[in-house]
Amino acid sequence: MGTVGLVLHPERTCAPIVDAVVRWSRARGAKVLGLAAEVARIGCEAVPVEADEMAASADLVISLGGDGTMLRAMRLVVGGHAPVLGVNVGRLGFLAEVDMPELPAALDAIDDRRFTVEARSGVHARFGDAGETALNDVVLLRSPGHRSAAVAVMVQNQPFVAYTADAVVVATPTGSTAYSFSAGGPIVSPNAEGLLVTPVAPHAAFNRSVFLSSGEVLALEVQPQSGDLAVEADGLLVGHVSPGDVVEVTMLPGAARVVRLGHTTFYQRAQRKLRLTGSAELG
Repeated sequence: MGTVGLVLHPERTCAPIVDAVVRWSRARGAKVLGLAAEVARIGCEAVPVEADEMAASADLVISLGGDGTMLRAMRLVVGGHAPVLGVNVGRLGFLAEVDMPELPAALDAIDDRRFTVEARSGVHARFGDAGETALNDVVLLRSPGHRSAAVAVMVQNQPFVAYTADAVVVATPTGSTAYSFSAGGPIVSPNAEGLLVTPVAPHAAFNRSVFLSSGEVLALEVQPQSGDLAVEADGLLVGHVSPGDVVEVTMLPGAARVVRLGHTTFYQRAQRKLRLTGSAELG
């Protein structure tokens, strides 16, 4: 492993754990890269680079933070070859593989090749001349002061259902535990291939989520009675659409890859995060 990239939480101080990664990497003759602004903020010894250079050069990317940091790291490597190891700093997340005290053992496991790599799908939205890729979700969201989001879901170029809601979420299986879940959507295994469409605070009789397979063509048409809508990708504002606009949505299989050490399963992480243990009584 020649080059390790670091993506850091934007606020929490990760200097001690960054130093541990730098020492581990140097002991193996590996170079450590950090995003320039993050290296300057904490003053670590990683080589400062821009995101494009890290994506092209890194053999492994280590995310030090929560789910938001992990998503940034996964977006950075979309289309590249480096897997991402998520290290949880702070509150428990769905995406991180280990907590900070477990990092030395995780690095040893990687050194000994005692790990697997799990592919995670992404979602790409195209609207007008713009396009954006997300790992969790793409959301059409009611703009403040405007009417509700009135959005027709088109499947295989045919109208299927129309939602009138505060927002319409298109989530990957990874993103099914995020905004979609808070809106009442189901938990979907990250091994599934498809897209989950969930309305947020719907104002119509049909208020259910729809799960589409990876091969089905999906488009969202903003209806004439809709207000102007914001477009978000993984929680970041990326554009706006208006009545008459169409958002073409495509699943991206294997958009990013994450390191798995086999300590916990997705369902065990979901149990802990959602406090599901003991929620049902058997017998």
